[in-house]
Amino acid sequence: MASTTDFKNGLILRMKNSLWKIVEFQHVKPGKGAAFVRSKLKNIKSGQVVDNTFRSGEKVEIVRVESHSYNYSYSDGEDFYFMDNETYEQISIQKENLLDIIDFLIENTSVDILFDGNMPLEVRIPQHMNLIVSKTEQGEKGNSATGATKPAELETGLIIQVPLFIKEGEKIRIDTKEKKYIERTK
Repeated sequence: MASTTDFKNGLILRMKNSLWKIVEFQHVKPGKGAAFVRSKLKNIKSGQVVDNTFRSGEKVEIVRVESHSYNYSYSDGEDFYFMDNETYEQISIQKENLLDIIDFLIENTSVDILFDGNMPLEVRIPQHMNLIVSKTEQGEKGNSATGATKPAELETGLIIQVPLFIKEGEKIRIDTKEKKYIERTK
């Protein structure tokens, strides 16, 4: 058992017979009354996000998770297959458990998978990834000083806003959390 003082983003708790991940939290010490912790929790199974308040120092059950490195191999529509980098064993994870990262999965993407025993809880992708622009409109020459953007479709099918000077076939670095363009890469 741990207390609310041990909270950090990404920590996994067991509450109400479910596993919850701390998305964000804030310690609050009002002028009057006892301190408390305001948190936003995401259910690992359903993806439901709820706001919860804990009394300061309240005991919570933290789940010990193990992280293993995997490579994304392929998808057959409903299941996505990952290969362990050490044992070369493959595991499959259903599409509904990957909805928030599915736009970034291309073959041989390195991911970390968190496990509670043998059960995969969460797949974590890199913070920044390099992807190829598959479709975008032609930008006008000399019109790049304004900071204007245009939509571009990436090789995974994700559509993001990019600067006007980006062309089809170019490789760009994107922020996977914000789903935003960072820079052009080689």
